[in-house]
Amino acid sequence: MPVSEDEVKKLKVKAKEIRKDIIDTTLAAGGAHIGGALSMVEIMTILYHKYLNIRPDQPDWKDRDRVVVSKGHAGVGIAPVLAGKGYFKKDALSTFNQFQSKFGMHLDSLKVDGVDVSTGSLGHGLSMAVGLALGASLQKKPWKTYCILGDGECNEGSVWEAAMSASHYKITNLITFVDRNRLMIDGATEEIMGIEPFADKWRAFGFAVREIDGHDFTQLSRAIDKALETTGAPWVIICNTVKGKGVSFMENEVKWHYGSMNSTLADQAKADVDNAI
Repeated sequence: MPVSEDEVKKLKVKAKEIRKDIIDTTLAAGGAHIGGALSMVEIMTILYHKYLNIRPDQPDWKDRDRVVVSKGHAGVGIAPVLAGKGYFKKDALSTFNQFQSKFGMHLDSLKVDGVDVSTGSLGHGLSMAVGLALGASLQKKPWKTYCILGDGECNEGSVWEAAMSASHYKITNLITFVDRNRLMIDGATEEIMGIEPFADKWRAFGFAVREIDGHDFTQLSRAIDKALETTGAPWVIICNTVKGKGVSFMENEVKWHYGSMNSTLADQAKADVDNAI
C-alpha cells in the first residue's frame, strides 16, 4: 500500500540525512559523481527503508532482494545508504576512494557488504539484473531484483537487448527504475543522443511503464506497489529527477556530474539540504 503521511515524513528526514552523507563523503574523497548521486536519493531511500527484503547482519542471505545500480559511478550515493542500514559503520565513508580503501569510486561487490553486483561499465546493469531475476524465477525463489539505470546509459544498445530479453522471457520479478535527470557528463541527454519518446520505447519492448516525479515518495510508492502486483510484464518506472537535487548551486548543472568541494562549499551544500522543504 502507498506510504502514509507519517512514513513520508520519516523518509524525507532519511533522504536529507543521506544527502548530507553524500556531501561529506564527496568532500572526504576529494571529488565524486555527486550530481547523479543526489538525483537518485529518493529512489534509494524508499527501496532500502520500505521495500527491500534484506538482512544487513547477513549480507549474503540467499533469499534477499537484489539491487543492481547500473549507474555505478554514483557509488558515492550508494555507500551512505548501505552505511545507514548497518552494513558497515558510517565513519568508514571517510575513506571513500582513498588509497587502500575498500570503497572505490565504483563499489566492488567482493569488498563492500550490501553490494550485489559490481557495476560501472555503463549499459550492462540491466543485463545482469535480467540474469538474476531469470535465475530466481527458474529456481522458484521469492526474491525480487531492482535495477537503477541512468538515462545517459540508455544510449547503449545493450540496455535494449536486455529489455528485449526481459520481455521475451516474461521476467516479472524485476523492477527497473530510470533516473531521468536529463544530464550526462557531456551535456543534456537530448542534445548528446536523444532518447525520446522514451516511455514509448520501453512499451515497444514489452514493458509496463509508469512516469513519475522521482523525488515524490507517494508517487514512488504507488508505482512500486503497482509493479509488484502486476504479473503480465516487466516494469520500468521512469523517474523524472533533478541532477544535484537538494543543493541549489548543483541543481541542473552539468558541471556537477562530477565535482569536488572545499569545506566551505560543503557546509553551504548541507545548509541547502537542511533548508529544503
